[in-house]
Amino acid sequence: MTASELVRRLQVSPASVSKSIAFLESQSLVRRERDERRRERYVIDEDLWYQSMLASARSLVQQVEISRQGAQVLGAGTPAAVRLENVARFLDFVAESITRSAEQAREILYSTSGTVAPTPDAEAVPGAQA
Repeated sequence: MTASELVRRLQVSPASVSKSIAFLESQSLVRRERDERRRERYVIDEDLWYQSMLASARSLVQQVEISRQGAQVLGAGTPAAVRLENVARFLDFVAESITRSAEQAREILYSTSGTVAPTPDAEAVPGAQA
């Protein structure tokens, strides 16, 4: 749908649509496309939940990196650094698990529906190990 179609259908202000679309895009829940008349359309594709899970995993990977940087700043072996390293290890495990589970669920979804799964993004979750 276009922004004006969303405004009419949802009966909200254009500013509400704009702000909501920006948030949804930041969460990989919607994407923008141009139609043949060069109007911006907002699209929710059938790979939405897979992409959303990968975005969550990428966010966790960023938190892992920040935690490890904090542990280095605080100095190896200090109680705070040990806690931050434990946080990093935990979040790293969760990010890997989310990525692996999303890939498995996606395979199951497409194998039972008879459709072909879209090709996954080669760098879906930088830093996470699958």
